[in-house]
Amino acid sequence: MKKRDESLFGEADDRVESVSEFTRRVKTLLESGLRPGWVRGEVSNLRAQASGHVYFSLKDAGAQLSAVLFRGDAVKQSVKLRDGLQVVVYGEVSVYEARGQYQLIVRAVIEDGVGKLQREFEALKKRLADEGLFDAARKRAIPELPATVGFITSPTGAAVQDFLRILTRRGWRGRVVVLPAKVQGEGAAAEMVAMLAAAQELGIFDLLVIGRGGGSLEDLWAFNEEPLVRAVAACPVPVISAVGHEIDFTLCDFAADVRAETPSAAAELISSHFVAALERADRARAAMVGALDGAMERAQERLDHARSRLRLLSPAGQIEQCQLRLDDFANRLGSALRAAVQEKRQALAEMRTQWQRHSPEGRVQLESHRLLSLWKRLQAASPASVLNRGFAIVRDEAGRPVAARKGLRPGQRLQTEFKDGILPVKVE
Repeated sequence: MKKRDESLFGEADDRVESVSEFTRRVKTLLESGLRPGWVRGEVSNLRAQASGHVYFSLKDAGAQLSAVLFRGDAVKQSVKLRDGLQVVVYGEVSVYEARGQYQLIVRAVIEDGVGKLQREFEALKKRLADEGLFDAARKRAIPELPATVGFITSPTGAAVQDFLRILTRRGWRGRVVVLPAKVQGEGAAAEMVAMLAAAQELGIFDLLVIGRGGGSLEDLWAFNEEPLVRAVAACPVPVISAVGHEIDFTLCDFAADVRAETPSAAAELISSHFVAALERADRARAAMVGALDGAMERAQERLDHARSRLRLLSPAGQIEQCQLRLDDFANRLGSALRAAVQEKRQALAEMRTQWQRHSPEGRVQLESHRLLSLWKRLQAASPASVLNRGFAIVRDEAGRPVAARKGLRPGQRLQTEFKDGILPVKVE
């Protein structure tokens, strides 16, 4: 390749990139050089794919920008896109290499009106913060056991019902006064400012709560209006801001002495000190009762001991003690006498046994028993007794008993004696 003219092309560079390489380099430069940000424009050429991805263009009077909202981010959006809708989107730039086209990967979408409110919110927040309106040093601790609580809210909303239900369930015994005011729409902030002023004039409240249930930024905007925020910050009575859900923040939250995520959370916060105090009171009561019971038991023991000593020292008590000792001596003497009599009886029984064992009469009786036993054994072994038990006696011609088969001869005559007679037999 011939060397290029440096006057025409600048510094000489013999390297030639493919379209893919060049596009990839452009992609890298754009994606690394441009930080994610917000872009305002009008939606056009909207195409929702079956995959769930949404493709559209953002345009204004001078230019247009390709954009894509992938399915994972699309399902998170509350705004329903349509052609002609003015929006503010947040995303980062990327390059689709197959077409060499740069596009905006959209992560969040809000309507342009909401975006305006958000910017107003941030601007007012910064200005009031710079004034020190939100400084932690200005905030006061809420009373642990408020007797009277004022709740500035809509009397028909669900927030006040949730608030009262939780206080009742947790056994809180204070008083709640609902200070009715609009919490949304035109004039809502002015009504809440008026209720704050009325609560201060009444002078009966230990604590004020201002709030409502959740909603969109537009629904909660009254709590971001400057007069109300300043009134909350300037209120001499401690204020809890309980606006929306956990994710909702208003400027009243920053101006109030304490922020509760929800009205229900405010009720739990108020009653938590009361519940803890009840638990401490119960523990103290139990400890006091235990101490009193112990003291009364010890006093009763001392009284019983003193009464016993007094009774012992009195004449009647001494007589009773003598009677007790006399009864004890009598019992011990009776036990000793009974033991001696029992011992003598046992010795006499042993002597009688020995005498009987050594007396002639005893020996005669003993020997009689032995003779009787021998006679019974002889009777049992006699031939008659054997025959009576079912046996037979075989005798030869001389009358001698035959005890074995050996020695017998054929033709020899024998006599077999049974219980009931003799039977002659012949040896075969």
